[in-house]
Amino acid sequence: MQNRFIDLYSDTKTKPSPGMRKAMAEADVGDEQKFEDPTTNRLRERVCELLGTEDAVFLPSGTMANQIAIRVHCRLGDEVIADRTAHIINAETGGPAANSGVMIRAIDGPNGVFTGEQVKAALRDPNSRNAPRSRLVSIENTSNGGCGTVWPLSTMQGVAQVARSAGVALHMDGARLCNAVVKSGTPARDYAQCVDSLWLDFTKGLGAPVGATLAGSKDFIKEAWRQKQMLGGSMRQSGVIAAAGLYALEHNWDRLAEDHDNAHHLAQGIANIKGFKIDVPRMETNLVFFEITKPGMTAAKLVDACKERGVGIGANNPTRIRAVTHLDVSRADIDRALRVINDVMAA
Repeated sequence: MQNRFIDLYSDTKTKPSPGMRKAMAEADVGDEQKFEDPTTNRLRERVCELLGTEDAVFLPSGTMANQIAIRVHCRLGDEVIADRTAHIINAETGGPAANSGVMIRAIDGPNGVFTGEQVKAALRDPNSRNAPRSRLVSIENTSNGGCGTVWPLSTMQGVAQVARSAGVALHMDGARLCNAVVKSGTPARDYAQCVDSLWLDFTKGLGAPVGATLAGSKDFIKEAWRQKQMLGGSMRQSGVIAAAGLYALEHNWDRLAEDHDNAHHLAQGIANIKGFKIDVPRMETNLVFFEITKPGMTAAKLVDACKERGVGIGANNPTRIRAVTHLDVSRADIDRALRVINDVMAA
């Protein structure tokens, strides 16, 4: 086991556990599109219970959840307000423009978290014929590009107040919402009450191989089903993968605190290695970002050298590294990864 590859590239690298695989193999299934898949229906109901929403729809991915939400909330030529680090801007292949014909108004929030005042300043004049309509505000909790920062509930409530006063919808990218809930102690439904739509991902810290669930009002989800069909996301016996989501909610939610502790341990270790710059307190959850300051060393070189020694990390730009803890990485793995990184930097 000493030579096992330690993959800190992303929390999407997790493998289904034996218990999860068993649940998938034994799932009771039917036609999802006709609401005849009992396992998928149970997952939708469980998510609604968790978030306090009226309805939900199971989807292949979180990216599809974002794209469907934008299509439902917006019309051609509308504008979406989001932080400049947002996933919908940087990691969805121009989907908002291609799928919905919308523009993005990027604002700069510290650590990916912006305020109601910033949203107010970004809103377009609704009486202008020339400007696009401000139609949707999108927030990401936790903020990936913001080093895994958790949105304070009061900040989100401030954004919601401004958006609702302006008649603008509010959407939450919940790729790592479960991390935010575990770290902050804020119930998921308290976050959900601030927004008009949100989704929960099962493939990040929760460890499932596929799937996300988009939630909102009954009217919103009714239209989301149409968009799901249009985008090719409708499935048949989806209970096989929905079972993994149910298992994840029941077994892998509370243990996310372990990932956060391991990430803090990793960040502290990185701070003690010469040639790096890291702001340890910023690393709130399971994402660890750090900068290379050693002359001649680049992120690409470090990634390649670590990979050769059995440790996977990711390069965000020529000098920035991201490492992500998850359920397949133990404290012993973190210690070994730190030794490898130290050896590479010392070489």
